[in-house]
Amino acid sequence: SAPAAAQRGSFAEVKCSLCVVGIQALAEMNRWREVLSWVLQYYHVPEHLPPKVLELCILLYSKVREPQVMLEVGSSWLGSPANQRLPEFGSLLELYLAQVLLPLGRFGAAEELVRGCSALDSERRLQLLGTIGESRCRWARREEETRPGAEERQDPATETLLGVLSQKLLTMLTLLRRALRSVSNHFYLLPYKKMLLATFLLYLVVVRLDPASPTSLPFIYKLVQLFRQAWAAVLSPIHRPPIRD
Repeated sequence: SAPAAAQRGSFAEVKCSLCVVGIQALAEMNRWREVLSWVLQYYHVPEHLPPKVLELCILLYSKVREPQVMLEVGSSWLGSPANQRLPEFGSLLELYLAQVLLPLGRFGAAEELVRGCSALDSERRLQLLGTIGESRCRWARREEETRPGAEERQDPATETLLGVLSQKLLTMLTLLRRALRSVSNHFYLLPYKKMLLATFLLYLVVVRLDPASPTSLPFIYKLVQLFRQAWAAVLSPIHRPPIRD
């Protein structure tokens, strides 16, 4: 009878309102893992969930980054013919796509759900399929960017810069080798203090100078000339070895 139906409808609304309050309370107490099982204690199967309760569950588990919890529940609810006649069906379908299927990369299931839904008109179906395709492309780009080894690839500009720096470093080492070759045969003739001075100068060359700085190379060349002049002044003409370029 009409009064009985009205009473059942009123009871369903009160029950739904109490469940909404309970969901919010569990979420505030950080007991969101218990929400779905607690709700199903009162509605038993996903297909019987009120639209408002299903919406809150989807939003909650999406917010805590656990959308997979709602995979089967949402699929069962949307697959029910009785629920497809509800006015909230279209908005819940889009919410399920945006918050559950697409974030999880379930593009095939999303396309199958949209194509098989008779509650959508052709224009809205094409729009949703386009959204799914765009999400699939973004997902593929992210996979390409995070693929192992991608970070090891260097762009041509970086490789060119490294080549220039390597060439400058090689030039500096060549000049330094000439300086070492010039003094290596005379270390045993030098007093102790002069050896310390030579060591300190080499420290300045190797440690203090920036190999990538263009101003370092003329200084090293001048230092080589300074070494040669020092050896010429220290050694007697009799023991002075020939100077080679």
